[in-house]
Amino acid sequence: MSNPKSIGTNPALIETSDKDYDKTNSLWSDFLALIKIGIINSNLMTTFAGFWLALFITQSQFLQYWDNLIITLAGTALVIAGGCILNNYYDRDIDQKMSRTIKRPTVTGTMSNSFVIRLGIGFSVAGLLALWLTSPMSALFGFIGWFTYVVLYTMWSKRRYTINTIIGSFSGAAPPLIGWFAVDTGFHPLAFVLFLILFIWQTPHFLALAMMKTKEYKEAGIPMLPVVHGFSITKRQMTIYVACLLPLPFYFGSLGTIFLVLASILNIGWLILSISGFFMKDDLKWAKRMFIYSLNYLTIISLAMVIATIPSFF
Repeated sequence: MSNPKSIGTNPALIETSDKDYDKTNSLWSDFLALIKIGIINSNLMTTFAGFWLALFITQSQFLQYWDNLIITLAGTALVIAGGCILNNYYDRDIDQKMSRTIKRPTVTGTMSNSFVIRLGIGFSVAGLLALWLTSPMSALFGFIGWFTYVVLYTMWSKRRYTINTIIGSFSGAAPPLIGWFAVDTGFHPLAFVLFLILFIWQTPHFLALAMMKTKEYKEAGIPMLPVVHGFSITKRQMTIYVACLLPLPFYFGSLGTIFLVLASILNIGWLILSISGFFMKDDLKWAKRMFIYSLNYLTIISLAMVIATIPSFF
């Protein structure tokens, strides 16, 4: 009978095991980079917020829709992953010119182009079919978001126009509608306001990133606003968009005073930070603060919408 201890300490076996682990870990990291897991996570958060608010507005019980929620989140994740994979496939030539994208598997070649495009199409179709099981409207907005991101943003506007950010914002604002229509097939005004919040939020968020990566975008030939028109106009545009968020929380009066106060504080704080950019000498430092604030803003306001409505379910 062999000695387990001696086998476990065999240097050759340990080295082989480490190599297998590194290979598996690297493959998993490549997959997460390919599907852009960060984008998926943030969009699933807003999908859930839309789903939950629809339950609240329609006075529906969560237990009646728990299966719909699982299918909705899975379908949304697959659609977004499929779109991101196709985006990576299409942008593989310019991704190699930017430090934040140079390690993507479509650039390094760790995944073949044929495999990537098949995976992207497969995920997209599977996601839309899953959303169709919840409601045709959810599938419709899933497709609109996918089409806007893959075709109108990635293939058409990203390399041609500075308005590519605005066009891409339509796809980023689709997830809460996907979640909403999985519960309520009627177009409630709050669903539209929720869409507006996500649509407006994305421009200052992505323009902050564009400012931080201006040199890379310029080298890659992507006409982002700060690349073409400079930081001054970009900061002005960002401030205008943030100001447009100010009145929107008041449409959510049914969520209670605490939510309105919190959302208003978030908006005012962001506006103050935006205006401070006209007085700061370090534009990149300001852009980083704006980017971080935008991430926290989305997380806090999404969670606040859910927390504010929890008591109504008991």
